[in-house]
Formats: sequence, C-alpha cells, structure tokens
Amino acid sequence: MATDPKQRLTIQEYLILERQSETKNDYLDGEMFAMAGASREHSLIAGNLFAALHAQLAGSPCEVYPHDMRVRTPSDLLTYPDIAAVCGEPRFGDAEFDTLLNPVLVAEVLSKSTESYDRLTKRDHYRTIPEVSEIVFVAQNRVWIEHWRRQAEGQWVVEEIDELGRVLELTSVSCSVPLATVYRRVFGR
Repeated sequence: MATDPKQRLTIQEYLILERQSETKNDYLDGEMFAMAGASREHSLIAGNLFAALHAQLAGSPCEVYPHDMRVRTPSDLLTYPDIAAVCGEPRFGDAEFDTLLNPVLVAEVLSKSTESYDRLTKRDHYRTIPEVSEIVFVAQNRVWIEHWRRQAEGQWVVEEIDELGRVLELTSVSCSVPLATVYRRVFGR
C-alpha cells in the first residue's frame, strides 16, 4: 500500500498561513513546525537579555527584537529566534516588515525539547546569513552560554562561558552583558 507523499508548502503559502495563525511556526524544507511554549526560566532569560541589549542600544544605529520577529535565512529557514539584532538599515522579506533578512546577532534560549534543533539545525542555517557575525545559545537549567563569532576569514570560533561573574561581549552590537544580568531571578538571585 502506497502512502500519500507529504504536501510541501512554498514559502509564500507558509507566510499566508503563519500570518493568520495564533501560534508561531517555523518553516523548513516545505514543512511548518509548531513552536513550543516557554518556561518561566526561558522567559526570564530572554527578557533579561533583550532588556539589557535594548537599553544599551538606545541612540545607536542598531535595533534589537524579541521573539516575535521572524528571521529568514538564505537557506530558507524561517524561524523566531529569542533575540535578533540588526545594525544599520533592516531589510525585510516583503512589505509586511515581519521577516528580517539581515540580523547581525541571533540568540536562542535552550530547552530540553529544542536544544538539538537550535544548536545544530538553526545554527547551521543562521551561519548562511552573510551579516550574522554572532550566534548565542543560553542554557536555562544552568549558567552556561555558547557564543559563536564569525572571524574575518569566515571561520567561526566558539567560547563557552559558565561563570556568573563573567561578561558576554557582543561585538556585533557593541554591548557587554554580565551573566548575572542574563540569569537575574532564574537561580534565586
């Protein structure tokens, strides 16, 4: 017995459905994937990081967006990073201004259910965006940040930061964020 092949969506079909949806969905290889809800810790960490960047970027040529800004990669992943930042003129996929094409920084707060997808699949797609020079993954169950930086030659270097007293230096947006700020109120602090 033959099974029906899965119907693949075009990006335009996805965008029509997504813009009408009450929930957020990623798009990859013609398929939509529902995004899970966030835990308290996830929300606090994402909010803390957004607030720190937003405050530091006031008056600069950079903008920072929370998890509602969709990002499209040249490899056609459409997704909602927890944080996206752009410096200079933002470029969008169309006149809806809801799909950012040129972030310089993306950040994801990891959860058990999405860590592999975020750290492998999404990371590889984010790296196809020419403007992206930093990718940040933040653990929510322990103090740990994985910070990827694109070098001038195009290679990527990664730094792991696991001490609350350290500072996350984000050169793409000229911001410094103490880990104590990122994890404020998460571990009883």
